[in-house]
Amino acid sequence: MRVCGLMSGTSLDGLDIAIVDFSYEQSTLQHALIGFTTKPYDEVLRKKLHALMDPRTSVQEVSSMNMYLGELFATYVIEALEELEIPIDTVDVISSHGQTIWHEPSVDVADVYARPNTLQIGDIAVIAERTGRTVIGDFRTRDMAVGGQGAPLVPYADKLLFQSTTGRVLVNIGGIANLTVLPPIHSTESIIAYDTGPGNMIIDACILRHSNGQVTFDENGEIARSGKVQNAWLSDLLQHSYFKAPIPKSTGRELFGEAYVKEFWYEGDAYNCTSADKIATATMFTASSITAEILKYRDTHDVQEVIVSGGGAHNSTLMAMIQQLLPSDIRLITSAEAGINADAKEAIVFALLGYLGIQKTPNSLPEATGARKETIMGKIAWGSSKAESGA
Repeated sequence: MRVCGLMSGTSLDGLDIAIVDFSYEQSTLQHALIGFTTKPYDEVLRKKLHALMDPRTSVQEVSSMNMYLGELFATYVIEALEELEIPIDTVDVISSHGQTIWHEPSVDVADVYARPNTLQIGDIAVIAERTGRTVIGDFRTRDMAVGGQGAPLVPYADKLLFQSTTGRVLVNIGGIANLTVLPPIHSTESIIAYDTGPGNMIIDACILRHSNGQVTFDENGEIARSGKVQNAWLSDLLQHSYFKAPIPKSTGRELFGEAYVKEFWYEGDAYNCTSADKIATATMFTASSITAEILKYRDTHDVQEVIVSGGGAHNSTLMAMIQQLLPSDIRLITSAEAGINADAKEAIVFALLGYLGIQKTPNSLPEATGARKETIMGKIAWGSSKAESGA
């Protein structure tokens, strides 16, 4: 089955599109990446999406953007397939994560109407109508329906794609960083997965401030490399309550978004930090919070290898900081070195979740989300015989 996986993450930088062929041979999952591309968002859309994450945003704005993103995602899929010279009628299913604009896994229990909730927009019915393909999406809500946090979802795929005879930790560094701890195949230890905290989110926001909105990320970690980490401040940052919260847990812009970054930036002034120092400290903050979690499982899960994917894998300063904090006997590599395109990984993952979901096969990992049981995640919008003209 050929699946087109779509991923738009918390970094708000664009839509990742992966076309993947899946099959089972002798009960073993086989997959082949046929094509991959990223369609970047322009600055106007990026700002509009960021604004939607403010709870004061009107329902009308959210509802309208839901439909607009459905149209945009469909257009991007059609363009990508043409550029990759892959006929659209060879794609069996489109699997879309959508764009998360709100994720609230814990709520005030005193409010009788409050429920754990999550919202991903980019309407799948619109994508189905514009492309003519069947679309599966909105995965997280089904996990929440059985008591899970709706995140992280990547660990299910990590288990299928990466579990080995030695312990491995898979780390994805997008806007938020998450890890999957994979014990050796025959180990009695459980798979453990959760969000570790900020990934690129704080770094990127600091770069925007440093450049007066002209630059969106620290290419290759060059600005962080030019600054100096403020260790006393770093120690304070690592006392954040999220790091002490029990697992399973997940987080997002609600905790480490604009309000947090505004306070972070001004705190740096109290430590006499330059802009570069703030960015260096933010980068080490991400590295330290990730490695602190990895080291918790070094012995119990026989961790010998850490595999990094996501945009953070391209930040050589961040990668060097992680390597510096890890023991010398733990190997640090990117997922590309392990056979999976580091940029395409999450789009591949959602292609896989869609492949399983469309076949009514459980595609969740309760150990990662805290759900009471495994379930089949994803809602389906059935395709038509052909795409709507003008899409």
